[in-house]
Amino acid sequence: MKIAIAQLNPIIGDIENNAQHIYKVAQIAVERKAELLLTPELSLCGYPPKDLLFNTGFVEKLQIELEKLAKQLPKKLAVLVGTVTENPHAYREGEKPLFNSIVLIENQAIKQIFHKRLLPTYDVFDEDRYFEPGKESNFFQLSSHDSNSKPIKIGVTVCEDLWNDEEFWGKRNYETNPIQDLVNNGVDLVVNLSASPYSIGKQKVRESMLKYTAQRHQVPIIYTNQVGGNDDLIFDGNSFAVNKNGEITLRAKGFQTAIETIECDDNNHDFKISYIADSIETEEAEIWSALVLGLKDYAHKCGFSKAVLGLSGGIDSSLVAAIAAEALGKENVLGILMPSPYSSSHSISDAEALVNNLGIKRYTLPIKDVMKAYDSILEPLFKGTEFGVAEENLQSRIRGNLLMAIANKFGHLLLSTGNKSEMAVGYCTLYGDMNGGLAVISDVPKTRVFHLCKWLNRHQEIIPRNVLIKPPSAELKPDQVDQDSLPSYDILDGILDRLIHRHQSIKEIEAAGFDYDIICKVVKLVTRAEFKRKQAPPGLKVSDRAFGTGWRMPIASRWKLD
Repeated sequence: MKIAIAQLNPIIGDIENNAQHIYKVAQIAVERKAELLLTPELSLCGYPPKDLLFNTGFVEKLQIELEKLAKQLPKKLAVLVGTVTENPHAYREGEKPLFNSIVLIENQAIKQIFHKRLLPTYDVFDEDRYFEPGKESNFFQLSSHDSNSKPIKIGVTVCEDLWNDEEFWGKRNYETNPIQDLVNNGVDLVVNLSASPYSIGKQKVRESMLKYTAQRHQVPIIYTNQVGGNDDLIFDGNSFAVNKNGEITLRAKGFQTAIETIECDDNNHDFKISYIADSIETEEAEIWSALVLGLKDYAHKCGFSKAVLGLSGGIDSSLVAAIAAEALGKENVLGILMPSPYSSSHSISDAEALVNNLGIKRYTLPIKDVMKAYDSILEPLFKGTEFGVAEENLQSRIRGNLLMAIANKFGHLLLSTGNKSEMAVGYCTLYGDMNGGLAVISDVPKTRVFHLCKWLNRHQEIIPRNVLIKPPSAELKPDQVDQDSLPSYDILDGILDRLIHRHQSIKEIEAAGFDYDIICKVVKLVTRAEFKRKQAPPGLKVSDRAFGTGWRMPIASRWKLD
């Protein structure tokens, strides 16, 4: 029996077009002689639909489109479609009104409905807000078109249902283990329909987990994942299959749509070797692919075809410009140089060199006269005070206003260029350099920005060499460098990693070799900057702990980290 895996990129809420994509890949599956087609979790509506699920019209439209799709799909193909279904017992039993479901369509009719059993509520996930967990083990039997073969008993799991193997993790996160239940029910193979967001190194974890589970239970497993960017989340695809021995027998290419097929032997109900795409070699290549896809889809799904950003000659804006040129096409990116009296000559020349390397459009808007106008207007109120942060930030806000004007005038997407280190400690200006529709590298620490740029230059110079070797500076006053206000980025990022990702205390961070006073300063800066982060544009998530959907910190808080 041949099984087709559709690695789809749905648009949230675009139900009719999502259905048509499923229909088109079903045609391809039939051409490739597949008898079962797998689609990702919530493939009909896109993941995550969030509070659209509170709209009764949204849920009704899903059901209407599902029934239409069932009648259109080829008769000789069984299809598993991810969608939302209503819980008929919700109000009587005091349960949630919806299920996160997988629907089996066969012979142009809805044959069975399976409900997701484990509902994640950590990080970016909030499924318990909408869904009731399924209570029954999910499986069905499928007969091959070859009348001589026996039916295959197929277990159905949805994303999180796979992530509760207590032997692999060393603990149980949920009371139920859907895989164990399916094995107890004697299934021949397990399929998993996922919408699993990307984070650095996550694919290695997925493959290790499924290899272990398949070998432990002697059951082959297919993992089908959504691909594409939806707001701050990036889905990497990387669908794959493992046989009973835990060996990879199929892997789709990451960060792009795909349809692959794998054959299940009718005799031993195990997978034959199929197409195995190479794993991405480095974390830098992985992050680059994720950011390019995230920006490309954010622009496309929000209706933008062109982007604008400020070019300072610094490493952050250089990286964002390179990502934008790759994602949108160099002809669709506009870089704006906005030198002030404090801008060094090399900052201007470095920005111009970057523009030439990338082939993007550029325009120069000097801000000296605008700064003078602000000084004149504010002089009666600021008279007798010293030049300080307020005046420095005015330069950033002038630039932010100019960029917003250009974005509004020409319908461009304004890209914010701040990195995660700056966002963490508030080394950024509200209504200035934080202006934008998307913060492309806000989940990339400064040290990682340097690594990415060096990786990008591995074959030819894209980021000018001087950008990589000069000290980072906001250039808002004479001879300014970032380290006037912050620890070196190696130290800062080391502390931030332990504080944000590992949730360590001050004592634990100090025990790792960091200076106590510097730790306390960083902790204070991170806490005080929360109000800025709440007002920042959405940022593409590439780590396991980003300042986005999954970051839920209070602003008005007096809690002090020990």
